[in-house]
Amino acid sequence: MEEIQSQLENYRSSSSSASSPASRVPSSNFLYLRKPGSIRQPISFEDSPEWEDTDAEVRVEEGGDSINAATTPGSPSTSKLNSGSFSSPPLPKSLGVVRKIAGASVVWRDLTVTIKGKRKYSDQVVKSSAGFALPGMMTVIMGPAKSGKSTLLRSLAGRLPSSAIMHGEVFVNGRKTDLPYGSYGYVERETVLIGSLTVREFLYYSALLQLPGFFSQKKSVVEDALHAMSLGDYANKLIGGHCYMKGLPSGERRRVSIARELVMRPHILFIDEPLYHLDSVSALLMMVTLKKLASTGCTLIFTIYQSSTEVFGLFDRICLLSNGNTLFFGETLACLQHFSNAGFPCPIMQSPSDHFLRAINTDFDRIIAMCKNLQDDHGDLPSVNMDTAVAIHNLEATYKSSADVAAVETMILRLTEKDGRLLKSKGKAGNATRVAVLTWRSLLIMSREWRYFWLRLVLYMLLTLCIGTVFSGLGHSLSSVATRVAAIFVFVSFTSLLSIAGVLSHTKDIKIYASEELNRHSGALVFLLGQLFSSIPFLFLISISTSLVFYFLIGLRDEFSLLMYFVLNFFMCLLVNEALMLVVVSIWKDVFWSILTLVSIHVVMMLSAGYFRIRSGLPGPVWTYPLSYIAFHTYSIQGLLENEYIGTSFAVGMVRAISGYQALRSAYEISPNSKAKWKNLFVLFIMAIVYRVLAFFWLRIRRFGKPKHPFCTSYTANVI
Repeated sequence: MEEIQSQLENYRSSSSSASSPASRVPSSNFLYLRKPGSIRQPISFEDSPEWEDTDAEVRVEEGGDSINAATTPGSPSTSKLNSGSFSSPPLPKSLGVVRKIAGASVVWRDLTVTIKGKRKYSDQVVKSSAGFALPGMMTVIMGPAKSGKSTLLRSLAGRLPSSAIMHGEVFVNGRKTDLPYGSYGYVERETVLIGSLTVREFLYYSALLQLPGFFSQKKSVVEDALHAMSLGDYANKLIGGHCYMKGLPSGERRRVSIARELVMRPHILFIDEPLYHLDSVSALLMMVTLKKLASTGCTLIFTIYQSSTEVFGLFDRICLLSNGNTLFFGETLACLQHFSNAGFPCPIMQSPSDHFLRAINTDFDRIIAMCKNLQDDHGDLPSVNMDTAVAIHNLEATYKSSADVAAVETMILRLTEKDGRLLKSKGKAGNATRVAVLTWRSLLIMSREWRYFWLRLVLYMLLTLCIGTVFSGLGHSLSSVATRVAAIFVFVSFTSLLSIAGVLSHTKDIKIYASEELNRHSGALVFLLGQLFSSIPFLFLISISTSLVFYFLIGLRDEFSLLMYFVLNFFMCLLVNEALMLVVVSIWKDVFWSILTLVSIHVVMMLSAGYFRIRSGLPGPVWTYPLSYIAFHTYSIQGLLENEYIGTSFAVGMVRAISGYQALRSAYEISPNSKAKWKNLFVLFIMAIVYRVLAFFWLRIRRFGKPKHPFCTSYTANVI
């Protein structure tokens, strides 16, 4: 504490002792990795990597509390890392590794992104941006809300929406080339995690989905990712909590989302808002972890809205945006000099990032208007008396006329004058392996998550008991036919309607799929097959348990073959329901609208199922064609009634008898053919396939992102 207090005093004294812009730069002892004198040379050519050897060898000493990065002569990308020291939390004793990680440089020049309707005042979200990111360095894109931070990050990673048009050039290691699979990782602002898995299980299944090779080879990769993000203490804890176990805090959940991308050991890591929803302590721990990750040679590019002074001191380079315009690009401490030169020096005892955003955030104009009345009572309020439009104009003009722009352009020419090492794909797991992994993972999730099927099983059993007790004791007389038809209709219709309880679980599955598909860890066909195979055991358990209760309470015909057909018929109904829910949920991706749509569909299908009015008596347009033929209730009820009554007879008086078909045709329309029930079962099977095919095509058409693009001079990003 005494050492930290002394560092704070040094920072305060250095900030208040002189009035010159250079003297306002914080001391190098206060968690900064650059000396104040380095701002006189905004860009150094020592940061330019040599393509012949870009590997950085990083040794993490066992039991040590700091990282020593030793770079080869041909790889000076982290040569300035040891210009200062940063004390960090102790690493696990088991983390004593020596690994070479080849970095990759990213350069963008004259980058302009236009998205129609994105902004009220202009469609250009990013305007003529230029910059670079080097191996072993943390490059941050900072700016207020709607300044184009995420759009610039997405354009570098190739994740622009279909409506975006991008002009400019992007180079990776001096080449205009695609980012191959596995060479980069991208972490969204809000990453969907699987709460019913432990951290180690989640990363292990992610490794199985991403990497080729045998299952046993993935364990070491997972352990490396756990150690890289300091998740060793949370490895065996459930992510989202389960039963009475508490889930991970937001900071650790954010680490898990980053660790998932580290499984591929990427050369470049893009992170959208790594400090999103984190408190000050968690934010500092996160940035310390990312700083250590960058010291291994990985190129880190991320966006950030605001940071504390300690976090700000860990950044290597900053790209400051406002309304899509680049107000500064260079080293973080040089940004303080830039603001001072523009006439906006950072006040004493104020965070640099707070000062930057205060100067360029147009939302503060409303605060200025609100504070005019307070100025009469309390005097001048200099902290809210700055004209934002003037500040932005002066900062942009000062930057364009400064030596920083020329230094950036020179560095870009240096990095793009010759082609460097071509990044290659590390391969990916086969589709068969992915289907097997997703099936096993879904089985594990469904067995642990009570809301997936266990709750539905309880609800099905309760509903079946209610229906069975209401319609119990019907007997087998002719007078019981109409009542038994009503019982079967209520059973099929109400249990199908009750299946909507699975909308929440399907919504979560779609969100997980969208997150994994965006990073090319999964695909529509793989996801649907895995979801189908994993749900079959649970659906069959529901069908056989509820069918047994209903069958014997109602008193249907006591034959094993008839009972098995009843179970198969209801199982096919559940499969059709699951497929229909997948189609609706994939369209809406919202619980409320999905439930509303499914309830409406089920009600319409129940009305046209032939119970309230026989199919031949329904109005021809709409209700008969096509509703009665696309309602799966119709085929399920027909098959169950044919299974119960075809081949039976009822006595009428002493000498006359009528068949079950004749007794039933006035109550429900069925076929007299004994094989008609199997045709109805086949139609249900075809419906289950058709709905999943529709879900497949919908997921393919409305892909959740385009993970790569050609880095050409001018192109339009379209969804393929």
